[in-house]
Parts: sequence; structure tokens; C-alpha cells
Amino acid sequence: MATAYTPGLKVTPGTIIRKTRRLPLKGDVLVKAGDSIGPETVVAKTEIPGIMQTVRLAETLGLQPSEAIPLLKVNIGDEVQRGTVLAEIKSFFGWFKSECKSPIDGSVELISPVSGHVGIRYKPTPIEVKAYIRGTAVEVIPQEGVVVETRGAFIQGIFGVGGERLGEIKVLAQSPDEVLDEDRITEECAGKVIIGGANITGAALRKAASIGAAGVVVGGIIDRDLVSYLGYDIGVAITGQEKIPTALIVTEGFGVMSMAQRTFDLLKSLEGKQASINGATQIRAGVIRPEIIVPEESSESKTVVPDSEQSLDIGSRIRIIREPYFGLLGRVSALPPQPVVIESGAKVRVLEADLDNGSRVSVPRANVEIIQG
Repeated sequence: MATAYTPGLKVTPGTIIRKTRRLPLKGDVLVKAGDSIGPETVVAKTEIPGIMQTVRLAETLGLQPSEAIPLLKVNIGDEVQRGTVLAEIKSFFGWFKSECKSPIDGSVELISPVSGHVGIRYKPTPIEVKAYIRGTAVEVIPQEGVVVETRGAFIQGIFGVGGERLGEIKVLAQSPDEVLDEDRITEECAGKVIIGGANITGAALRKAASIGAAGVVVGGIIDRDLVSYLGYDIGVAITGQEKIPTALIVTEGFGVMSMAQRTFDLLKSLEGKQASINGATQIRAGVIRPEIIVPEESSESKTVVPDSEQSLDIGSRIRIIREPYFGLLGRVSALPPQPVVIESGAKVRVLEADLDNGSRVSVPRANVEIIQG
């Protein structure tokens, strides 16, 4: 039998996790290899230069460049505030005057005697990169960032929104098939990563956001509730940059979908522990999965298996990631070696799977992912 490989979601209580924390442009790395760091530790920082704004000095004063430049009260390198008088001219025995003021806060970077223009650059924007997870800086990338390593639980979801968050895990659902409503969301959820079951209602999600919950992890979400929460249809672009107070991670798919028992049990065992979560998702090329990381010292941890080493075999636990069976779970029951012509007319290799709902289906191998543990 030929070996097949497919990407898969990872759900494991113990593994070695490495995260590269990199600046968008060169700057200063603030930690050394071997340093123990927390999730809020700033590991690198830089500044993004502000844009230059041109002030038409000569035109504003109604003078020639050669007449306007000598009137300047500032020099290159001087800091100015919005409203700072750059130059002025008085007339009629000082009774009238014309002024040229800075339109922004910034620094003088250019004075042109040819054009009579003054260039003022906006103040730089400071950028800080935090460790995101508690662990050890195992590698320093000079002027760019670090690689942080930790040991602990690692859970990937199928879809999410909202960027990196930090919070203590709080399990609200009693079972993986329970739907969370707004009555279950209380002030005690503020700053917490809430764990639900099969779904969270739109009202409950909005309430979680209003009280400041760090994140919500559930099996499924109904499309209209997600759109209502975000205020727009998310489309197919990469997520993670949404301006929302509470990140959302879906472990199974869209709709009311019971969370996988193994995922639910693992999250329940982690209650009360601090988690680093990230809802960023990209389903197409360069796949990015939403994640929950709970650092935990353990001598039994193992290294995360790269996607290229995940073998699809009979008995493999899988999730279907395309319609009409999107989000359904099951196990591979057969791997026919010969390609098959499917409904679209394409000739592809397929697999047969026994789904958790009791049905047996045949789907293209490219339409599934392994649930790795």
C-alpha cells in the first residue's frame, strides 16, 4: 500500500513547542539564549519611522525661498509640536504678522533652500514583541527576535478570530455537546479563557466580550453569530487582526458541533492553568491554525511531529475539511490504491471513512486532515 500524508490538527497533553518571535524590521533583542521568560516578557523592540510631511514654508509666508529660509526658528534635528511656530514675518511696523506653524508633532528632518520647504517627520511608532508563552529563549536571531521553547499541552482548532491572548482556563460546559448561553457567562469570566461544548450563542459571545473574557473555545459557531460578533463577513483572508476584545477558537467547524471528547477532556484537565491562545487562521497556502498552549513542566513531553511526517493509515483519526461533510469526525476504514473519478470530474485518490455519526463515506484524501495526538 502506498503511503499518504496529510496535514492534521494536533491535540496533545505533552509536547515540546517552539515559537519564533520576530520583529517586522530590524531592532534590538532584549533577552539572551538560555533566559527564562514569561508570556508578557518583551523579547525584542524596534521603532517604525514616521512618514515625512512637507511644510510649504515660502508659500505660506508669501516669500521667495531665499527670503523665507533665514526666518526659520528651528534647525534640522529639532523636536517640534503641532502649532510650534517655524517662522514668522512682521509688517507695517509690527502691527501685522504672518506665521508658519508645524501641523504635526515630530522632528525637523529637511530644510530646502531651493524649494523653501521644511520636512517634518512624524514621531516613530514603537513596536514591542512579547514572548507569548512562558518558556526559555533557546535561540537568538540577531536584531530580529528569538525562538522561545516550552513544554506543555498543545491544542489546535480548525478556525478562529482574534489575535494572541493570555488567560486562565475556565470550563463552563459540563459536556462536549453542551451549548453555552448568556446565563452561564458571569463576571468571574473576566480575563479568562472560557471553555464551552458544542456551541456558544451569539448573545453569550457578545456578553463574554463585554465583560472582558480573554477568549472562548467551543466546538462550533453558527455563521450568523460570528458575523454579528465581528460586524462584517470575514471572507477567506487570514484572520487574527480583528479588533475584538475576546478571541474565539472553534475546534470542530461551523454549526452546533460537539467538541471532540479527547479535546474537551484535555481542556477540562487544564482548568485553572494559564493559557496562551491565538485565533489567527489561514486555511489556504501557508496553513495557520488557531491554538491553545498551556506550558507545563513534564519529563514525558515529546517533540511536535512535522506535518510531512504525519502518515495517513487505516485507523487514523480524521476530520473532513470540505463540504458536504465539513467538520465531521471519523476513522479511516480503507485506502483504495487506484484513483477514482469524483463528481467534479477530477480523477483523485480517495479514502473511505467510518464517521462518528454512524455513516460510511468516500472522500478525496486532500479533503481530510489527521487529528494528531
